[in-house]
Amino acid sequence: MPGYELFGAQERKEVMDVLETGILMRYGFDGPRKGIWKAKELEAGLQARFDVKYAQLVSSGTAALTTAMAALGIGAGDEVIIPAFTFVASFEAILSVGAVPVLVAIDESLTLDPQAVAAAINPKTKAIMPVHMCGSMARMDELKALCEAHNLLLLEDACQAIGGTYKGQALGTIGDAGTFSFDFVKTMTCGEGGAVITNREEVWKKCDEYSDHGHDHLGRDRGADLHPYLGYNFRISELHAAVGLAQLRRLDEFLTIQKRNHALVLAELQTVEGLRFREIPDPSGDTGSFISFFLPNETLAREAVAGFATAGISGNFYWYDNNWHYIRKWEHLKNGAWMHRMPEDHKKAVLHYANRAFPQSDVIMGRCISSSVSLLWSAEEARERGRKMAEVLEAVMAGMKAEV
Repeated sequence: MPGYELFGAQERKEVMDVLETGILMRYGFDGPRKGIWKAKELEAGLQARFDVKYAQLVSSGTAALTTAMAALGIGAGDEVIIPAFTFVASFEAILSVGAVPVLVAIDESLTLDPQAVAAAINPKTKAIMPVHMCGSMARMDELKALCEAHNLLLLEDACQAIGGTYKGQALGTIGDAGTFSFDFVKTMTCGEGGAVITNREEVWKKCDEYSDHGHDHLGRDRGADLHPYLGYNFRISELHAAVGLAQLRRLDEFLTIQKRNHALVLAELQTVEGLRFREIPDPSGDTGSFISFFLPNETLAREAVAGFATAGISGNFYWYDNNWHYIRKWEHLKNGAWMHRMPEDHKKAVLHYANRAFPQSDVIMGRCISSSVSLLWSAEEARERGRKMAEVLEAVMAGMKAEV
């Protein structure tokens, strides 16, 4: 799955360009950097690769979400609808701008259930934030229609799905803005980094300023810049951008290998009677980073996870027990364990939504296993992994039949 698996000479070459100048910061020092502008080059590359007008690099996917929300005017008193299955950064970023994360149920796409979203919309709702989990996409037609009907912002968290598409359009480019993460385990990595992409010039301009202490970047040097807004330091470094630049050039190579290995493993798993697979709104746009499937019940899912471990088959995720990705284990959110003091009305609203029951999502996640796809497997290794997984799953299913 991650680009770091194939890290090599191309990435080292780009990093050495920066080290030879000694200019590690993305802004300023025009003379000493000798024309080396890796962050600018990567932003231009993202715009071209994803057919989007603007890209703003930042220090992480979390920073990208925070920056995008600030630029879109999301803040105190606003509610943002997100899925109960996501990475913690989704709600952290919402909290950071003073808004309230409204968690709602998922369906078997492992993304937002449009019916649950519709039921959660109220006068305080400002935005819907689909999270394209595990390399695949949310039901974008339905969600976009809800935004249009209720005059809401659509902010895509595409941090786990770079290179994915929906009906031919790149994930992250469908809404008012989209975000990518380039952390170490993403398909394309900078080591650490992220980006906001948008077709709205005013949103990009605000992202550009907000992510660098409010600098307007219009002066002859940093000291001459004006500051139209307050901002923060979410800058990416030239070293991180250099890695990302090489990885972006290799993204299609990574996706080709990933999709091949995904298809080979999937073909073996599809022989297992009684196994169901994740619903993918547009299968042609899936990145192939994970194969997600459902056992008939939670007990069998747990048996399968244990069986994979016994067989030495790594890279299988049982999200229901995972501390980072599902509401069930987010005790710090549900208990309001924040280091800084929050306004009581804000805290009360957050705890109200975080402590709701999620029976529909629990049933789905309790039965779900996601298996990651490696870029390092040969075709035969991918087939062999699929066969081994199928053997474990068939044994689990046989046990169920024997009990019946």
